[in-house]
Amino acid sequence: MSLEAWYMDSSDEDQRKPHRLDPNQPVSLDRLKELGVFHWKLNADIYETDPELEQIRKEQGYSYMDIITIHKDKLPNYEDKLKMFFEEHLHLDDEIRYILDGRAYFDVRDKEDRWIRIAMRKGDLITLPAGIYHRFTLDETNYTKAMRLFVGEPVWKAYNRPADDFDIRQKYVASLQGS
Repeated sequence: MSLEAWYMDSSDEDQRKPHRLDPNQPVSLDRLKELGVFHWKLNADIYETDPELEQIRKEQGYSYMDIITIHKDKLPNYEDKLKMFFEEHLHLDDEIRYILDGRAYFDVRDKEDRWIRIAMRKGDLITLPAGIYHRFTLDETNYTKAMRLFVGEPVWKAYNRPADDFDIRQKYVASLQGS
C-alpha cells in the first residue's frame, strides 16, 4: 500500500482520528514533493541490514540514528510528549522518520496554510523539510515504533508557531514560490 494523505477537516475531535473532509480530498505524492516532503517505502522487517535504507542514509548523509517507541507503557511522560508532538512547530533541520511498527500521522501545512494529514504505516520513511510547519500524533492504535534519522548530531529543538521570522522559515516559504 502506498502512502496516503488528505486534506483535514477542522474538527476538534480526538487528534488520533483520521479527520478526513467529506467528501475526502486526497493529496498525491507529487503534491507532497512540491511541499518538500519526500517518501520511501521500505521493508521494516529488515531495517538493521536493509541495503536500500543504507543507500538512502549514505546519499542523504543521515549519520545518526535512534529508535523511539511511542506507547503509554514504553515512553516516559507519554501524555505530555504526545501533546508536545502535536503542537504546531518547525525545526531548523529536516525531520526524518521511518516507521518500523505501528501507525502514526504527520500533519503538514500546504502553501495556503491548510492541514494535510499523512498516514504513516510500517515501512514508511518520510522527510519533512526544515522550516515546514508540522505536527505529529499517533492514530487510534496508540502505538508506533520509529527510527529517527539526522545529519550529524541530533537537534531536538522545536520552535512553535509563530516562527515566521526564522531564516529557515523564510527560505522554506521562498522555495514554495516556484512550485
